[in-house]
Order: sequence, then C-alpha cells, then structure tokens
Amino acid sequence: MRTVDVDVWVRGTNQARTETLRGVPEQASAWTESDVRTLLTEMLLALERVQNPGGEPPPVVLRGFSWIVSPEAGGVLVHLEMKMGTASAGPFGIDEPTLTGMIARVMAPPVTAPMVH
Repeated sequence: MRTVDVDVWVRGTNQARTETLRGVPEQASAWTESDVRTLLTEMLLALERVQNPGGEPPPVVLRGFSWIVSPEAGGVLVHLEMKMGTASAGPFGIDEPTLTGMIARVMAPPVTAPMVH
C-alpha cells in the first residue's frame, strides 16, 4: 500500500490543506473497482476531516458529488467537488480512459431486478 497525498479545500476558507490517505494500492494500473472505491471514499473522508477536525467519520455514500479524471505529467489526477469543497489526488500511473471507466462503474447506481408479481 502506498500513501497518497490529497489536496483539500473547504468552501469558505482561504487555504487548501494536504491530507495523507492510506490503503490505496501502489500500482494504479492494477487497481480493481474496489481499490477505486477505497480511493474515492478516503478522499471524501479527508475532506470531512478538514471541515470537521476531531469529529467521528461519517458513513460514506458515493453520491452527491462531481468528479473528473485529468491528465497530468506522470499519470492522471482525480478531482472531486461538492458543496462543502474539493479534493484532488494523484498523479496515478494509469491511463485516463481506464480510470474514468472504473470510477463511472463504481459511481453507477446499483442495478435492480424488475419486480415480478
């Protein structure tokens, strides 16, 4: 596992802060959707820690925010934005279309079977 720095800005403040995430596998090119879910969850929790230092971490639901994967020297960056602020992490050594597809699948609502009566 590697540590990942995430830059966090909370709306209404004047400065961004760098937080460290743990639990993200080293080789982004080998990530699974579970690894991507961990990355997104940890980024959201970092934003929560900066907004509410010392508070209990809330349950995380991967809904209610915008995201984008952007190219950067050495890989790609992941950016999350919501009303409370933004979080950006990377660069990760994975191509943009692959990571974009993985995030889209992780963010997709669960598929439910039609109800049969």
